[in-house]
Amino acid sequence: MDLVVIEPEPHKRRHCAECRQGPLRFHILEFNAVICLDCADLAHLVYLPRGNAALTRRAREASSLWAVVIRHNKRRKRYERQGLLVEETALAHAESSCLADADARARRRTRDATRRAAEDVRFTATLTTKILHLFPSCPPHRAQAIATHTSQRGSGRVGRSAAARALDEAAITAAVRAAIRHEDTPYDALLMSGVPRWKARARVARAIETILTTWQLEP
Repeated sequence: MDLVVIEPEPHKRRHCAECRQGPLRFHILEFNAVICLDCADLAHLVYLPRGNAALTRRAREASSLWAVVIRHNKRRKRYERQGLLVEETALAHAESSCLADADARARRRTRDATRRAAEDVRFTATLTTKILHLFPSCPPHRAQAIATHTSQRGSGRVGRSAAARALDEAAITAAVRAAIRHEDTPYDALLMSGVPRWKARARVARAIETILTTWQLEP
């Protein structure tokens, strides 16, 4: 059974029944009498508020003596856990462990970011090559720009789809078509002028197909 310490509301803080000191931030109850932490032999413990599950768990495991701090919630009409009282050395040990874990996680995030960046560079280069294979007359700088834009991680664009990453021709063609639509036709201007999307697409469809056909020709 947990050792329980009460944190009363500020206006309800009382004095110790044994030493009379107070008003008390924390106290225990013994036979319904308020006892301060000094008299309860708990004054050497330090308060650890709730909120960090890993820190709380490690501090509790490292502390040979600890107590649960509770406070009454008037609205919910129940006592709720606020934190722990633990030994200061245990808290220091737990904080050091958590900091070490945070450093390890930071290093892992850095490694993962570096790895993902390298993967993205390789994939963008591969995608550029595939675009130029399908559309040999596409200007190389346009092929690279299309590959870079459509394969941007987290963008949700077609270049990040499973099909595109498998170098599916239909997915890559869709990415090239989308780039032409936005950069080589008045599609965006039509949308901004209030033309419905389906109608704007219909208006620029022939221009897109003309460019695609031109890019498919051998230079």
